[in-house]
Amino acid sequence: MRVEMRYGTGTLPIEIPDKNVAGVLEISESVPLSDEDGAVREAIARPIAAPPLAELAKGRESACIVISDVTRPVPNKVILPPMLETLERAGIPREKITILIATGIHRPNEGDELEQMVGRDIMDRYRIVNHFSQKPEHHTYLGKTQNGTPVHIDKTYLESDLKITTGLIEPHLMAGYSGGRKAICPGVASVETMKVMHGPELMEHPKSAVGILEGNPFHIEATKIALMAGVDFNLNVAIDQHRQITGVFAGDMVESHRVGAEFVEKQAKVTLPAPADAVVVSSAGYPLDTTFYQAIKGLLTAVEIVRQGGSILLVAACSEGIGSKPFTDLIFKTDDLNAFVQGLYNPANFVIDQWQLEELAKVARKADIYFYTDGIPYHQRAKLFVHPLKSAQAGIDELLTRYGADAQIAVIPEGPYVLAQLERV
Repeated sequence: MRVEMRYGTGTLPIEIPDKNVAGVLEISESVPLSDEDGAVREAIARPIAAPPLAELAKGRESACIVISDVTRPVPNKVILPPMLETLERAGIPREKITILIATGIHRPNEGDELEQMVGRDIMDRYRIVNHFSQKPEHHTYLGKTQNGTPVHIDKTYLESDLKITTGLIEPHLMAGYSGGRKAICPGVASVETMKVMHGPELMEHPKSAVGILEGNPFHIEATKIALMAGVDFNLNVAIDQHRQITGVFAGDMVESHRVGAEFVEKQAKVTLPAPADAVVVSSAGYPLDTTFYQAIKGLLTAVEIVRQGGSILLVAACSEGIGSKPFTDLIFKTDDLNAFVQGLYNPANFVIDQWQLEELAKVARKADIYFYTDGIPYHQRAKLFVHPLKSAQAGIDELLTRYGADAQIAVIPEGPYVLAQLERV
């Protein structure tokens, strides 16, 4: 069987004998919305558990719309125009509307990259600013949650009269599903907040995992933080494998996100009857596979269905290399992943982006990791706690040799957009 794996802006073919294919796990074929603009306008006019956006905007002096950064393929060019028009018609002056990019702890998005995200027209007509998590002066302290998490949120957001969040709902490795509260935490939260949110007490909890909301401590704490910051209106979308919108969910942050997550679960959940010897997975191509740091999300998709002691083969373009300098330095100086995770319980050891290495450690505890990319020099790949490959097909050959003639290999061409699980008896 030939399977096209999402890779960068294209695909990467692999060949697996039919008898060895345990399953090709893909999101359900969904009918994309025939009128995306109309669907967005309908959603903001008849939202879930909230007044219409036009009604909320009346009498407000300013507004802030939070959007995802470049690592999420949110169709901002579709969802922003109806919202911006609504705000202006309600009387909020254009110069008082700010679009805030929820970078979390990522780098800012500017220039051609920003134009790709929102379009030249919006770039030229509206104020757009990036969130900078490591600049304390850009944040306001709101106090602590009941669990003791210090809450520092971007001032631009807090000082706006009308607060709006947007994003994409998809399976998420620790939050269960993206979207909703994640626009605030980590989207526009300070690194001081994220030291706790991405600390081992939450990250190592068994319910801080993909596809889980009920009892998920990360989801619960992030929701509390978002409510402390205040969200007047939330708009999230679901997309298919072609990046076309399949659903729009707007209104109350908690309720609209819950409805959207239920919709996405039906679209994304695919099951396998038994654990596979090996899983071949992508990180869903651009923009999620631009760095190894981001591509680790593909591994977390596969870890749910691989057997203990099995293998995962990850393919990711990594056009921007390994990741941020803190993450790259950390992974290069780490010799033992188990010791690294134990060291995380000492706050003095905190390093930016450490949580993604912690997620890699979770995968490595269950399976061996094979890795193909043409974006990272071969000699560096061996330092990433993976078996480096000269080609993806060479990795398939190694898996067949390792597990024999009856090897069962599952394939997830779309990586993190799939909620891969085992069938429950």
